Amino acid sequence: MSLQSAPSLPSVPAAGPSSGPSSPRPVASAVDSDLVAVPRRRTAVLVVAATVMLNAAFTVLGSVLGYPDVLAEPAADVLALVDAHRTQVVTWFALLTAGALLIAPIALGLAPAVDLRWRRASVVLGVAAAIAQAIGLSRWVWLVPFLADHPTADDEQTYRLAATVLGTGLGETTGYLLTAAWTVTLCLGARALLPAALRWAGVACAAAIAVGALVPLDVPGADTVNFIGYVAWSVWLLVLAGRILWLRRGRIA
Repeated sequence: MSLQSAPSLPSVPAAGPSSGPSSPRPVASAVDSDLVAVPRRRTAVLVVAATVMLNAAFTVLGSVLGYPDVLAEPAADVLALVDAHRTQVVTWFALLTAGALLIAPIALGLAPAVDLRWRRASVVLGVAAAIAQAIGLSRWVWLVPFLADHPTADDEQTYRLAATVLGTGLGETTGYLLTAAWTVTLCLGARALLPAALRWAGVACAAAIAVGALVPLDVPGADTVNFIGYVAWSVWLLVLAGRILWLRRGRIA
């Protein structure tokens, strides 16, 4: 049989885009597709819990101990006040420390909603902010009550050193800057989660919180701006929790 008489093979269609079921699906953007991965309820509960714990503990300690104004008092007076209210001081500072630590799992829970360019920085800054503040605050749970038990001159010196290093240096100044930086990374990276107004509000809160780093330099009004920033940030967090609960199929409903 000659080649010319061989049966012809079926023609193969030219390669090109197909509209059939095997066509590749368009890939969603990293932010939109990753919103589904956010543990909505757990993260929202953590945000609300942290906000309530921090503000409740701060309010009670302000009433019982005169916190944070008490930090400017002489060491002997502070230790005597702590000894007189030992149970309340330990209990509420433990709650304040726990509330600060919750920033770490919140940062991890929100990570999928943050754009890949900012995700690692957001997680690192959030966890670092939680650790820095928790270490600084926890001294009122494990160290200061111990020093307040029949304090000596050495105990007063240890209190002042801890207040400078763990308090002013780590828990306050470093904690303020890390918290502010973490908030900014959320505002820059979580655009699918946060509308423009909420992003700008978050940046404003972060700026006010960061002003707290100027308090050790005795800049007039820095402590007031920092306080207002934290109050506004608390409200911002509650709004954020509401937004998290509205996550639906990778987009905000």
